Amino acid sequence: MAITAGSALNTVASSQKQTLSTNYLDLAATANEGWAQQYVPDLMEKEAEVFGNRTISGFLSQIGAEEPMSADQVVWSEQSRLHISLIGTIIVDGDTNGTFTVVTDIDGNVSGDGFAVASHGVRVHDTVLLSSNNVVVKALVTAVNAAVISVEPYDALTCAALSTVDKATTLLVYGSEFKKGDNYAGSDARTANEPTFKSFSNKPIILKDYYEVSGSDASRIGWVEITSEEGQSGYMWYLKAESDTRSRFTDYLEMSMLESERGSNSTAVDTTLGAAADKGVGSQGLFSAIEERGNITSGISGVNAATDLAEFDAILAEFDKQGAIEENMMFVNRGTSLAMDDMLASMNSYGAGGTSYGVFSNDEDMALNLGFSGFRRGSYDFYKSDFRYLNDKATRGGINATAGSGAIRGVIIPAGTSSVYDQNLGKNLTRPFLHVRYRASQTDDRKMKTWVTGSVGAATSSLDAMQLHFLSERCLITQGANNFMIMK
Repeated sequence: MAITAGSALNTVASSQKQTLSTNYLDLAATANEGWAQQYVPDLMEKEAEVFGNRTISGFLSQIGAEEPMSADQVVWSEQSRLHISLIGTIIVDGDTNGTFTVVTDIDGNVSGDGFAVASHGVRVHDTVLLSSNNVVVKALVTAVNAAVISVEPYDALTCAALSTVDKATTLLVYGSEFKKGDNYAGSDARTANEPTFKSFSNKPIILKDYYEVSGSDASRIGWVEITSEEGQSGYMWYLKAESDTRSRFTDYLEMSMLESERGSNSTAVDTTLGAAADKGVGSQGLFSAIEERGNITSGISGVNAATDLAEFDAILAEFDKQGAIEENMMFVNRGTSLAMDDMLASMNSYGAGGTSYGVFSNDEDMALNLGFSGFRRGSYDFYKSDFRYLNDKATRGGINATAGSGAIRGVIIPAGTSSVYDQNLGKNLTRPFLHVRYRASQTDDRKMKTWVTGSVGAATSSLDAMQLHFLSERCLITQGANNFMIMK
Protein backbone atom coordinates (compact mmCIF):
# COMPACT_ATOMS: atom_id res chain seq x y z
CA MET A 1 0.00 0.00 0.00
CA ALA A 2 1.36 3.42 -0.93
CA ILE A 3 0.54 6.74 0.66
CA THR A 4 0.29 9.82 -1.52
CA ALA A 5 0.74 13.14 0.25
CA GLY A 6 -1.86 15.77 -0.52
CA SER A 7 -0.89 18.40 -3.09
CA ALA A 8 -2.18 21.24 -0.92
CA LEU A 9 -0.17 20.41 2.18
CA ASN A 10 1.16 23.49 3.96
CA THR A 11 4.84 22.76 3.46
CA VAL A 12 6.12 26.26 2.65
CA ALA A 13 7.80 28.06 5.52
CA SER A 14 6.47 31.59 6.10
CA SER A 15 9.94 32.98 6.65
CA GLN A 16 10.23 35.04 3.47
CA LYS A 17 10.66 38.79 3.84
CA GLN A 18 7.75 39.50 1.48
CA THR A 19 4.13 40.56 1.62
CA LEU A 20 2.42 37.40 0.46
CA SER A 21 -1.24 36.54 0.11
CA THR A 22 -0.60 33.50 2.28
CA ASN A 23 0.12 35.82 5.20
CA TYR A 24 -3.34 37.40 5.17
CA LEU A 25 -6.98 36.41 4.89
CA ASP A 26 -8.35 37.37 1.48
CA LEU A 27 -12.10 37.90 1.60
CA ALA A 28 -12.16 38.75 -2.11
CA ALA A 29 -10.61 35.52 -3.32
CA THR A 30 -13.50 34.60 -5.64
CA ALA A 31 -16.71 36.13 -6.89
CA ASN A 32 -18.77 33.91 -4.61
CA GLU A 33 -16.68 34.39 -1.47
CA GLY A 34 -15.73 38.07 -1.56
CA TRP A 35 -17.13 41.21 0.00
CA ALA A 36 -20.04 41.18 -2.47
CA GLN A 37 -21.58 38.06 -0.99
CA GLN A 38 -24.84 38.43 0.92
CA TYR A 39 -23.63 37.22 4.32
CA VAL A 40 -20.54 38.17 6.27
CA PRO A 41 -18.30 35.10 6.67
CA ASP A 42 -17.85 33.57 10.10
CA LEU A 43 -14.20 34.40 10.80
CA MET A 44 -12.30 31.87 12.92
CA GLU A 45 -9.80 34.20 14.53
CA LYS A 46 -7.48 31.62 16.01
CA GLU A 47 -4.67 30.42 13.78
CA ALA A 48 -4.72 26.61 13.49
CA GLU A 49 -1.57 24.91 14.76
CA VAL A 50 -1.39 22.08 12.22
CA PHE A 51 2.23 21.01 12.81
CA GLY A 52 2.20 20.75 16.60
CA ASN A 53 5.52 21.74 18.14
CA ARG A 54 7.58 22.63 15.08
CA THR A 55 10.96 22.87 16.79
CA ILE A 56 13.43 19.98 16.80
CA SER A 57 15.79 21.23 19.50
CA GLY A 58 16.17 19.30 22.75
CA PHE A 59 18.25 16.36 21.61
CA LEU A 60 21.56 17.65 22.96
CA SER A 61 20.00 18.90 26.18
CA GLN A 62 18.87 15.34 26.97
CA ILE A 63 22.23 13.67 26.61
CA GLY A 64 24.88 16.34 27.02
CA ALA A 65 25.94 19.45 28.88
CA GLU A 66 26.98 23.00 28.07
CA GLU A 67 30.15 24.64 29.34
CA PRO A 68 31.79 28.02 28.68
CA MET A 69 35.15 28.47 26.98
CA SER A 70 37.38 31.46 26.31
CA ALA A 71 39.76 30.16 23.62
CA ASP A 72 39.58 29.85 19.83
CA GLN A 73 39.63 26.07 20.01
CA VAL A 74 39.12 23.18 22.40
CA VAL A 75 41.87 20.58 22.73
CA TRP A 76 41.45 17.36 24.64
CA SER A 77 43.20 14.01 24.82
CA GLU A 78 41.84 10.48 25.08
CA GLN A 79 43.63 7.48 26.48
CA SER A 80 45.04 4.81 24.20
CA ARG A 81 44.37 1.10 24.45
CA LEU A 82 46.09 -0.77 27.27
CA HIS A 83 47.23 -3.80 25.27
CA ILE A 84 49.41 -3.86 22.18
CA SER A 85 47.78 -5.14 19.01
CA LEU A 86 49.10 -4.35 15.55
CA ILE A 87 48.16 -4.90 11.92
CA GLY A 88 50.86 -5.57 9.35
CA THR A 89 52.33 -8.04 6.90
CA ILE A 90 54.51 -11.09 7.54
CA ILE A 91 57.06 -12.94 5.46
CA VAL A 92 58.05 -16.45 6.51
CA ASP A 93 61.72 -17.21 5.94
CA GLY A 94 63.17 -20.56 5.04
CA ASP A 95 64.28 -21.32 8.60
CA THR A 96 60.62 -20.95 9.71
CA ASN A 97 61.08 -17.66 11.55
CA GLY A 98 58.87 -14.72 10.56
CA THR A 99 59.47 -11.06 9.78
CA PHE A 100 56.49 -8.91 10.73
CA THR A 101 56.28 -5.39 9.29
CA VAL A 102 54.05 -2.98 11.20
CA VAL A 103 51.52 -1.03 9.11
CA THR A 104 48.95 0.31 11.58
CA ASP A 105 47.72 -0.18 15.10
CA ILE A 106 44.55 -2.16 15.78
CA ASP A 107 42.36 0.93 15.18
CA GLY A 108 43.87 1.56 11.77
CA ASN A 109 45.94 4.58 12.81
CA VAL A 110 49.22 5.21 10.99
CA SER A 111 52.09 7.59 11.56
CA GLY A 112 50.88 11.14 12.02
CA ASP A 113 47.45 9.93 13.10
CA GLY A 114 48.00 9.29 16.80
CA PHE A 115 50.32 6.32 16.24
CA ALA A 116 54.02 6.16 15.41
CA VAL A 117 54.99 2.96 13.58
CA ALA A 118 58.54 3.16 14.95
CA SER A 119 57.16 3.36 18.53
CA HIS A 120 54.76 0.43 18.42
CA GLY A 121 55.75 -0.85 21.90
CA VAL A 122 56.66 -4.43 20.96
CA ARG A 123 59.96 -5.46 22.65
CA VAL A 124 62.44 -8.31 22.51
CA HIS A 125 61.32 -11.36 24.56
CA ASP A 126 57.64 -10.47 24.20
CA THR A 127 55.42 -13.45 23.43
CA VAL A 128 52.93 -12.79 20.68
CA LEU A 129 50.00 -14.26 18.83
CA LEU A 130 50.10 -14.03 15.03
CA SER A 131 46.89 -14.51 13.10
CA SER A 132 46.88 -14.83 9.32
CA ASN A 133 45.58 -17.10 6.61
CA ASN A 134 43.09 -18.65 9.09
CA VAL A 135 45.98 -19.79 11.27
CA VAL A 136 47.08 -18.64 14.75
CA VAL A 137 50.77 -18.97 15.66
CA LYS A 138 52.40 -18.28 19.03
CA ALA A 139 55.92 -16.91 18.81
CA LEU A 140 58.72 -15.17 20.68
CA VAL A 141 60.04 -11.76 19.57
CA THR A 142 63.78 -12.09 18.88
CA ALA A 143 64.62 -8.69 17.37
CA VAL A 144 62.99 -5.31 16.84
CA ASN A 145 64.17 -2.77 14.28
CA ALA A 146 61.85 0.25 13.92
CA ALA A 147 58.77 -1.10 12.10
CA VAL A 148 60.20 -4.62 11.51
CA ILE A 149 59.73 -7.30 14.19
CA SER A 150 61.45 -10.69 13.96
CA VAL A 151 59.70 -13.64 15.60
CA GLU A 152 60.47 -17.30 16.20
CA PRO A 153 57.52 -19.67 16.53
CA TYR A 154 57.29 -22.03 19.47
CA ASP A 155 56.26 -24.78 17.05
CA ALA A 156 58.53 -24.73 14.01
CA LEU A 157 55.95 -26.56 11.94
CA THR A 158 53.23 -23.94 12.31
CA CYS A 159 54.95 -20.77 11.15
CA ALA A 160 54.94 -21.80 7.49
CA ALA A 161 51.15 -21.99 7.66
CA LEU A 162 51.07 -18.20 7.89
CA SER A 163 51.91 -18.17 4.15
CA THR A 164 55.18 -17.43 2.42
CA VAL A 165 53.93 -14.21 0.81
CA ASP A 166 52.86 -10.90 2.27
CA LYS A 167 49.63 -11.41 4.14
CA ALA A 168 47.46 -9.11 6.25
CA THR A 169 48.36 -10.27 9.75
CA THR A 170 47.33 -9.34 13.28
CA LEU A 171 49.92 -9.37 16.07
CA LEU A 172 48.91 -9.42 19.74
CA VAL A 173 51.35 -9.23 22.67
CA TYR A 174 50.17 -11.56 25.43
CA GLY A 175 53.22 -11.75 27.72
CA SER A 176 56.97 -12.36 27.79
CA GLU A 177 59.52 -15.09 28.55
CA PHE A 178 63.17 -14.94 29.70
CA LYS A 179 65.76 -17.56 30.54
CA LYS A 180 67.14 -17.96 34.05
CA GLY A 181 69.42 -15.19 35.20
CA ASP A 182 68.67 -13.09 32.17
CA ASN A 183 68.53 -9.29 32.33
CA TYR A 184 67.77 -6.41 30.01
CA ALA A 185 71.38 -5.70 29.03
CA GLY A 186 73.08 -6.33 25.70
CA SER A 187 71.33 -6.89 22.42
CA ASP A 188 68.18 -8.04 24.22
CA ALA A 189 67.76 -4.73 26.07
CA ARG A 190 64.17 -3.73 26.68
CA THR A 191 62.96 -0.16 26.93
CA ALA A 192 60.15 0.87 29.21
CA ASN A 193 56.83 1.48 27.50
CA GLU A 194 55.28 4.85 28.21
CA PRO A 195 51.52 5.45 28.01
CA THR A 196 50.37 7.43 24.99
CA PHE A 197 47.25 9.41 24.24
CA LYS A 198 45.46 10.76 21.22
CA SER A 199 44.86 14.47 20.99
CA PHE A 200 41.76 15.97 19.35
CA SER A 201 40.51 19.48 18.82
CA ASN A 202 37.49 21.38 17.61
CA LYS A 203 36.75 25.05 17.01
CA PRO A 204 33.56 27.03 17.52
CA ILE A 205 31.54 28.60 14.73
CA ILE A 206 29.62 31.87 14.89
CA LEU A 207 25.92 31.75 14.05
CA LYS A 208 23.88 34.90 13.43
CA ASP A 209 20.34 35.87 12.46
CA TYR A 210 18.00 38.80 12.94
CA TYR A 211 14.37 39.84 12.54
CA GLU A 212 13.21 43.28 11.42
CA VAL A 213 9.80 44.94 11.53
CA SER A 214 9.03 48.58 10.65
CA GLY A 215 7.50 50.90 13.19
CA SER A 216 4.26 51.07 11.22
CA ASP A 217 3.88 47.29 11.01
CA ALA A 218 4.66 46.89 14.71
CA SER A 219 1.63 49.01 15.56
CA ARG A 220 -0.75 47.34 13.08
CA ILE A 221 -3.50 45.09 14.39
CA GLY A 222 -4.21 41.95 12.38
CA TRP A 223 -7.34 39.89 11.90
CA VAL A 224 -5.91 36.59 13.03
CA GLU A 225 -5.03 35.73 16.62
CA ILE A 226 -1.68 34.00 16.68
CA THR A 227 0.15 31.96 19.29
CA SER A 228 3.92 31.71 19.14
CA GLU A 229 6.03 28.68 19.98
CA GLU A 230 6.90 30.38 23.27
CA GLY A 231 3.26 30.89 24.25
CA GLN A 232 2.88 34.54 23.25
CA SER A 233 -0.49 35.40 21.77
CA GLY A 234 -2.11 38.43 20.21
CA TYR A 235 -3.33 40.01 16.99
CA MET A 236 0.01 41.50 15.98
CA TRP A 237 1.61 39.40 13.27
CA TYR A 238 5.15 40.58 14.04
CA LEU A 239 4.96 38.78 17.41
CA LYS A 240 4.64 35.49 15.56
CA ALA A 241 7.31 36.34 13.01
CA GLU A 242 9.76 37.33 15.76
CA SER A 243 9.01 34.15 17.69
CA ASP A 244 9.42 32.00 14.56
CA THR A 245 12.80 33.61 13.88
CA ARG A 246 13.91 32.91 17.44
CA SER A 247 12.70 29.30 17.32
CA ARG A 248 14.33 28.75 13.93
CA PHE A 249 17.64 30.13 15.23
CA THR A 250 17.43 27.87 18.30
CA ASP A 251 16.96 24.91 15.97
CA TYR A 252 19.93 26.07 13.90
CA LEU A 253 22.08 25.98 17.02
CA GLU A 254 21.32 22.29 17.48
CA MET A 255 21.30 21.34 13.80
CA SER A 256 24.73 22.95 13.40
CA MET A 257 26.10 20.85 16.23
CA LEU A 258 24.82 17.74 14.45
CA GLU A 259 25.70 18.54 10.84
CA SER A 260 28.74 20.86 10.93
CA GLU A 261 31.74 19.88 8.84
CA ARG A 262 35.37 20.94 9.00
CA GLY A 263 36.72 22.81 6.00
CA SER A 264 39.45 21.22 3.93
CA ASN A 265 41.55 24.42 3.68
CA SER A 266 41.34 24.07 -0.10
CA THR A 267 38.00 25.59 -1.11
CA ALA A 268 36.55 29.04 -1.61
CA VAL A 269 34.81 28.72 1.76
CA ASP A 270 38.11 29.48 3.48
CA THR A 271 38.51 32.69 1.47
CA THR A 272 34.90 33.70 1.99
CA LEU A 273 35.15 33.36 5.76
CA GLY A 274 38.62 34.88 5.89
CA ALA A 275 40.23 31.93 7.66
CA ALA A 276 43.97 31.51 7.97
CA ALA A 277 45.39 28.54 6.10
CA ASP A 278 46.47 26.80 9.31
CA LYS A 279 43.15 27.18 11.10
CA GLY A 280 40.54 26.44 8.49
CA VAL A 281 36.81 26.93 8.81
CA GLY A 282 33.84 24.97 10.00
CA SER A 283 33.51 22.73 13.01
CA GLN A 284 33.09 19.01 13.52
CA GLY A 285 29.52 18.07 14.31
CA LEU A 286 28.19 14.83 15.77
CA PHE A 287 27.62 12.98 12.49
CA SER A 288 31.03 13.95 11.11
CA ALA A 289 32.79 12.93 14.34
CA ILE A 290 31.16 9.49 14.37
CA GLU A 291 31.92 8.89 10.69
CA GLU A 292 35.57 9.86 11.21
CA ARG A 293 36.33 8.36 14.63
CA GLY A 294 33.37 6.14 15.46
CA ASN A 295 31.45 3.21 14.02
CA ILE A 296 29.05 2.97 11.10
CA THR A 297 26.44 0.29 10.52
CA SER A 298 24.51 0.02 7.29
CA GLY A 299 22.59 -3.06 8.33
CA ILE A 300 23.01 -6.59 7.08
CA SER A 301 23.43 -6.69 3.28
CA GLY A 302 22.82 -2.95 3.16
CA VAL A 303 19.18 -3.09 4.28
CA ASN A 304 17.44 -2.00 7.44
CA ALA A 305 18.24 -5.09 9.48
CA ALA A 306 16.55 -3.86 12.64
CA THR A 307 13.89 -6.46 11.87
CA ASP A 308 16.06 -9.15 13.45
CA LEU A 309 18.81 -9.45 16.03
CA ALA A 310 21.62 -10.01 13.53
CA GLU A 311 22.50 -6.34 13.26
CA PHE A 312 22.39 -5.84 17.01
CA ASP A 313 24.61 -8.85 17.57
CA ALA A 314 27.11 -7.30 15.16
CA ILE A 315 26.81 -4.00 17.03
CA LEU A 316 27.46 -5.74 20.35
CA ALA A 317 30.52 -7.43 18.91
CA GLU A 318 31.88 -4.05 17.81
CA PHE A 319 31.12 -2.44 21.17
CA ASP A 320 32.95 -5.29 22.88
CA LYS A 321 36.06 -4.25 20.95
CA GLN A 322 35.67 -0.68 22.19
CA GLY A 323 34.70 0.62 25.62
CA ALA A 324 31.97 -1.98 26.28
CA ILE A 325 29.73 0.68 27.85
CA GLU A 326 26.67 -1.11 29.14
CA GLU A 327 23.96 1.53 28.70
CA ASN A 328 23.33 3.10 25.31
CA MET A 329 20.67 5.43 23.95
CA MET A 330 19.31 5.06 20.44
CA PHE A 331 17.79 8.04 18.64
CA VAL A 332 16.23 6.71 15.45
CA ASN A 333 13.82 7.65 12.69
CA ARG A 334 10.30 6.27 12.44
CA GLY A 335 11.04 3.41 10.06
CA THR A 336 13.86 2.06 12.22
CA SER A 337 11.82 2.53 15.40
CA LEU A 338 8.92 0.50 14.02
CA ALA A 339 11.29 -2.16 12.68
CA MET A 340 12.74 -2.54 16.17
CA ASP A 341 9.25 -2.79 17.65
CA ASP A 342 8.36 -5.54 15.16
CA MET A 343 11.62 -7.33 15.91
CA LEU A 344 11.00 -7.30 19.66
CA ALA A 345 7.35 -8.26 19.27
CA SER A 346 8.33 -11.25 17.12
CA MET A 347 10.37 -12.58 20.04
CA ASN A 348 7.06 -13.38 21.77
CA SER A 349 6.09 -16.81 20.44
CA TYR A 350 2.58 -16.43 21.85
CA GLY A 351 1.97 -13.42 19.66
CA ALA A 352 2.20 -15.31 16.36
CA GLY A 353 -1.58 -15.77 16.07
CA GLY A 354 -2.63 -12.60 17.86
CA THR A 355 -2.07 -10.76 21.11
CA SER A 356 -1.08 -12.44 24.34
CA TYR A 357 -3.75 -11.93 26.96
CA GLY A 358 -3.01 -12.28 30.63
CA VAL A 359 0.65 -11.33 30.27
CA PHE A 360 1.65 -8.11 32.02
CA SER A 361 -2.03 -7.59 32.95
CA ASN A 362 -3.13 -7.40 29.30
CA ASP A 363 -6.72 -8.16 28.36
CA GLU A 364 -8.80 -7.85 25.22
CA ASP A 365 -10.48 -4.63 26.39
CA MET A 366 -7.37 -2.57 26.98
CA ALA A 367 -5.36 -0.64 24.42
CA LEU A 368 -2.55 -2.79 23.10
CA ASN A 369 0.90 -1.25 23.42
CA LEU A 370 2.88 -2.30 20.35
CA GLY A 371 5.88 -0.09 21.07
CA PHE A 372 9.03 -0.75 23.07
CA SER A 373 11.15 1.88 24.78
CA GLY A 374 14.14 -0.37 25.34
CA PHE A 375 15.52 -3.86 25.61
CA ARG A 376 18.53 -5.78 26.88
CA ARG A 377 20.71 -7.97 24.69
CA GLY A 378 23.74 -9.72 26.11
CA SER A 379 25.19 -7.37 28.71
CA TYR A 380 23.98 -4.20 26.95
CA ASP A 381 20.90 -2.07 27.62
CA PHE A 382 19.44 -0.07 24.74
CA TYR A 383 16.94 2.73 25.30
CA LYS A 384 15.05 3.76 22.16
CA SER A 385 13.68 7.19 21.40
CA ASP A 386 12.25 8.78 18.26
CA PHE A 387 14.47 11.49 16.76
CA ARG A 388 12.22 14.15 15.27
CA TYR A 389 15.10 15.67 13.31
CA LEU A 390 15.30 12.44 11.28
CA ASN A 391 11.52 12.35 10.68
CA ASP A 392 10.40 15.91 9.98
CA LYS A 393 10.03 16.60 6.26
CA ALA A 394 11.45 20.09 6.70
CA THR A 395 14.70 18.76 8.24
CA ARG A 396 16.66 15.51 7.81
CA GLY A 397 13.46 13.60 7.16
CA GLY A 398 13.17 15.28 3.77
CA ILE A 399 16.86 14.86 3.00
CA ASN A 400 16.82 11.15 3.86
CA ALA A 401 14.12 10.51 1.28
CA THR A 402 16.59 11.19 -1.54
CA ALA A 403 19.94 10.59 0.16
CA GLY A 404 20.18 6.88 -0.67
CA SER A 405 23.12 5.29 1.14
CA GLY A 406 23.83 8.65 2.78
CA ALA A 407 20.53 8.60 4.67
CA ILE A 408 20.85 8.43 8.46
CA ARG A 409 18.57 6.02 10.32
CA GLY A 410 19.75 6.96 13.77
CA VAL A 411 22.62 7.21 16.21
CA ILE A 412 23.63 5.10 19.20
CA ILE A 413 25.18 7.16 21.99
CA PRO A 414 26.74 5.80 25.20
CA ALA A 415 25.24 6.93 28.49
CA GLY A 416 27.35 8.16 31.36
CA THR A 417 30.51 10.23 31.46
CA SER A 418 34.13 10.02 30.38
CA SER A 419 37.31 11.21 32.08
CA VAL A 420 39.68 13.13 29.82
CA TYR A 421 42.63 15.46 30.19
CA ASP A 422 41.80 19.05 29.27
CA GLN A 423 44.97 20.71 28.00
CA ASN A 424 43.56 24.20 28.45
CA LEU A 425 42.77 23.68 32.14
CA GLY A 426 45.66 21.30 32.76
CA LYS A 427 43.74 18.64 34.66
CA ASN A 428 41.50 15.60 34.27
CA LEU A 429 37.80 16.33 34.01
CA THR A 430 34.73 14.13 33.99
CA ARG A 431 32.11 15.14 31.45
CA PRO A 432 29.29 13.62 29.41
CA PHE A 433 30.51 12.06 26.19
CA LEU A 434 28.74 14.89 24.36
CA HIS A 435 28.86 18.48 25.47
CA VAL A 436 28.60 21.89 23.86
CA ARG A 437 31.28 24.52 24.42
CA TYR A 438 30.27 28.17 23.94
CA ARG A 439 32.37 31.34 24.11
CA ALA A 440 31.90 33.34 27.28
CA SER A 441 33.76 35.72 29.55
CA GLN A 442 32.93 38.26 32.24
CA THR A 443 32.44 40.80 29.46
CA ASP A 444 30.41 38.87 26.91
CA ASP A 445 28.38 35.65 27.08
CA ARG A 446 27.87 34.24 23.57
CA LYS A 447 25.88 31.14 24.48
CA MET A 448 22.69 32.70 23.11
CA LYS A 449 23.07 36.44 22.76
CA THR A 450 20.05 38.64 21.94
CA TRP A 451 19.79 42.39 21.57
CA VAL A 452 17.38 44.93 20.05
CA THR A 453 18.26 47.97 17.92
CA GLY A 454 16.17 50.64 16.17
CA SER A 455 13.60 53.23 17.29
CA VAL A 456 10.67 50.91 18.11
CA GLY A 457 10.38 50.40 21.85
CA ALA A 458 13.67 51.39 23.51
CA ALA A 459 15.18 53.71 20.90
CA THR A 460 18.85 53.05 20.10
CA SER A 461 19.10 54.58 16.61
CA SER A 462 17.15 56.66 14.08
CA LEU A 463 16.04 53.53 12.17
CA ASP A 464 12.22 53.48 11.97
CA ALA A 465 12.13 49.78 12.70
CA MET A 466 12.92 47.22 15.33
CA GLN A 467 15.76 44.80 14.67
CA LEU A 468 16.08 41.80 16.94
CA HIS A 469 19.51 40.18 16.67
CA PHE A 470 20.61 36.66 17.61
CA LEU A 471 24.18 35.38 17.93
CA SER A 472 25.93 32.33 19.29
CA GLU A 473 29.48 30.98 19.11
CA ARG A 474 29.79 27.30 19.94
CA CYS A 475 31.08 23.86 19.03
CA LEU A 476 30.28 20.27 19.96
CA ILE A 477 32.82 18.08 21.75
CA THR A 478 32.42 14.36 20.98
CA GLN A 479 34.58 12.42 23.41
CA GLY A 480 35.15 8.71 23.01
CA ALA A 481 33.64 8.60 19.52
CA ASN A 482 34.82 4.98 19.26
CA ASN A 483 31.85 4.13 21.52
CA PHE A 484 29.33 5.84 19.21
CA MET A 485 27.61 4.35 16.18
CA ILE A 486 25.74 5.96 13.31
CA MET A 487 23.07 3.89 11.57
CA LYS A 488 22.80 4.39 7.82
